[in-house]
Amino acid sequence: MTGDADTSGHALGRDRPDLSGPDPGHVFGWLFDNHAAALRHYLVRRVGETAADDLVSETFLVALHQRHRYDPARAAVRSWLYGIATNLMRRHVRDEERQLKAHSAETPVAGHAGRVAERVDAQAAAQRLAGALAALADGPGWHCEELLIIFLGCGG
Repeated sequence: MTGDADTSGHALGRDRPDLSGPDPGHVFGWLFDNHAAALRHYLVRRVGETAADDLVSETFLVALHQRHRYDPARAAVRSWLYGIATNLMRRHVRDEERQLKAHSAETPVAGHAGRVAERVDAQAAAQRLAGALAALADGPGWHCEELLIIFLGCGG
């Protein structure tokens, strides 16, 4: 591609476009068309498809808001975009790690004794439920199967 400028004065043919113009829409459209797929591929391999889609969008949003910080003399726009994407990805991974640590702190891992206690509690609850359903089944107008379906359907 040549370094020809488009009608709005943006040098779109080079990898060092002028992002400082008053109307960045055209140049950012070009940037997205030329770099979004490669950025997404880069991010998908690291954080998965859903997170990658979000991060690509966020990358271009950050780039648009921080376009005044881009210096074409220092780096190609592709490098600048990958730098933004990498920083966003790192923040995303740190946030996920924090959430996982918080979740694991809330849910203690049960040892053998904990698993045994959970089974005993579950068996006792099942016996109480069976007794209650048997008592209801003997009553007028109660259908044990329907109650069981309602109970199981509600996640009880």
